Amino acid sequence: MIMSPLNNLNRRTVLKAGAALAGAGTANLLAWAQAWAQASPFKPEKGAKLSIMRWKRFIQAEEDSFMKLVDAFSKATGVEVKVTHESLDDVQPKASVAANTGQGPDLFWGLYSLPHLFPTKCVDVTDVANYLGKKYGGWVPTAETYGKSGGKWIAIPVAYNGNVINYRQSMIEKAGFKEMPKDTAGFLQLMKELKATSVPGGFALGRASGDGNAWVHWAQWSHGGNLVDAKDKVVINSPETEKALEYVKALSETFVSGTASWNDAFNNKAFLSGEVSVTNNGVSIYAAAKAGAAKGDAKMKEIMDDMNHALWPVGPVGKPTEFHIAYPMMLMKYSKAPSAGKAFITFMMEAENYNTWLEEAVAYLTHPLNAYDDNKVWKSDPKLSLVRDVAKRTLTAGGLGSVGEKAASALADFVVLDMFASVATGRATIKEAISVAERQAKRIYR
Repeated sequence: MIMSPLNNLNRRTVLKAGAALAGAGTANLLAWAQAWAQASPFKPEKGAKLSIMRWKRFIQAEEDSFMKLVDAFSKATGVEVKVTHESLDDVQPKASVAANTGQGPDLFWGLYSLPHLFPTKCVDVTDVANYLGKKYGGWVPTAETYGKSGGKWIAIPVAYNGNVINYRQSMIEKAGFKEMPKDTAGFLQLMKELKATSVPGGFALGRASGDGNAWVHWAQWSHGGNLVDAKDKVVINSPETEKALEYVKALSETFVSGTASWNDAFNNKAFLSGEVSVTNNGVSIYAAAKAGAAKGDAKMKEIMDDMNHALWPVGPVGKPTEFHIAYPMMLMKYSKAPSAGKAFITFMMEAENYNTWLEEAVAYLTHPLNAYDDNKVWKSDPKLSLVRDVAKRTLTAGGLGSVGEKAASALADFVVLDMFASVATGRATIKEAISVAERQAKRIYR
């Protein structure tokens, strides 16, 4: 129970205010925010200012919703908040520089295990995690894995992006398939038929932090390959990794040209232009098509009606090996306003804000707290419902191993992605690619 002597407000007062004001617009969001600020256990420092660096939005409505809650927080608390938006691939290097120099944004909102690159430079946010977990049904296990280091929370995994297969129904039917295959053998056959008789597919082989890492790790894990074992011993040089590379080499031969240079934006564009029939992404492609259709764009209406999503096929290991993207938010120790930073993260995750944000992100983002299983967005469209539980389904950045600093470094250095890309593009043989990746991994995990 949160108690505050200020204006005799307590948690029940805030909840009543939230219930009375729900859905009533910006003015009522501000009224609720003001009540929340009085009752919150996290009080910003006097004169506090915050700067936040986040990834550039993939869905405009998500960013608009986020900025509304930023504005409400500022007006309710008096804390000036500046938000900068960087490409997904640029957040990590900028955060690393800030951690090393001791200056930069107060909060970074990145992906995967970014805070584990510099765990000692992050503020302990265990109190925030405990407050939110107790109030909202507990954290999914992968959120605890990503959020904790040395028994304490160094970041809050604010959201996940379900990295799923996006496909055009008419195009796979032209290739002789009614639905997306559920096993890797069938999936390869579909991709071959698409190239031969329909429109080819394509997956990023460039240094795409989100989409590229997601699909090559799925491919490796689906064949039983791993970078490290449960004790963080490097085990990438294995028959299972060889099988995974053979599979991806065959798969890549079906791709549309140019995937070797794709970053996280290229597959969206290729799909919406009709250049590819199958790719991996969040549901932002579908959201973009829906938004275009709503404005009267006939081409976007055609894509919206024709496309669908599927979870990744199961490989020889016999179980799902999906790798969905976690988006942790971390507060830096050099910040002059750590209490304000904690207040902002908490404010963002409160139901009155978070539920609306999830809905306006149209399922592109999903939740790490169990209470949000009931958000109405998951029943709003059958093409979106499969991403609800991705935070519970996903494997984490370390695979069998930890998600600590070493796993974060391996991801940041694209050890696995580069290995697959070098084989797929013919730059290296399977043995050569594994050897390079093994040397890199052993340097990181020494």
